[in-house]
Amino acid sequence: MKKFIAVAGNVGVGKSSLTRLLSEYLCWEPFYEAVDDNPYLADFYQDMRTWSFHSQIYFLSRRLSHHRQIIERPGTVIQDRTVYEDAEIFARNLYLQGHMTERDWHSYWLLYQTVITILPPPDLVIYLQASVPVLLERIRQRGRDYEQQITAEYLSQLNRLYDAWVESFTLCPVLTVPTDTLDFVMVNSHLELIASRVLDKLHGKEVVVFAK
Repeated sequence: MKKFIAVAGNVGVGKSSLTRLLSEYLCWEPFYEAVDDNPYLADFYQDMRTWSFHSQIYFLSRRLSHHRQIIERPGTVIQDRTVYEDAEIFARNLYLQGHMTERDWHSYWLLYQTVITILPPPDLVIYLQASVPVLLERIRQRGRDYEQQITAEYLSQLNRLYDAWVESFTLCPVLTVPTDTLDFVMVNSHLELIASRVLDKLHGKEVVVFAK
């Protein structure tokens, strides 16, 4: 039976790696976060308060398009990053930091809430957790220039938003995976453990939360 699994988590936590490895291990189709040319990004970085609403609307529209493409796929798909994170984490963070006005945030949130009520949710969200020091080290190791200025404070704020979102998320089951001591890239038994927990969760078994 076809399933739709989505992988969520903070910057540097390992979403793309887990998507690739699980797709190979379980013979699922991977669907990666697209690198689109957001036409608002240059303006956004020059003046976040003016352009944050436009930029986030663009990102949301692209993510919704990707979500629909996944729903229409014939087989099981595992997705790197979810539509929910754009709104619940990144747009909300812009609002909390004062980069999005109250009026723009309200309009954006109403649109998002309307859309997710008619959008079929995944069958499972895998939420990857990591502490800020681990995230910083993983970001350093992968060496993307544009990520090297990310601060511990920013990652900590996103972690808080992620935890709050998962706590209140009810559209589908969530499997929380603490990754500080799990190296599913280098240790095959760790990947096998996660895969078995994912399959348990998809089959409705209850005792699947990882011990920290």
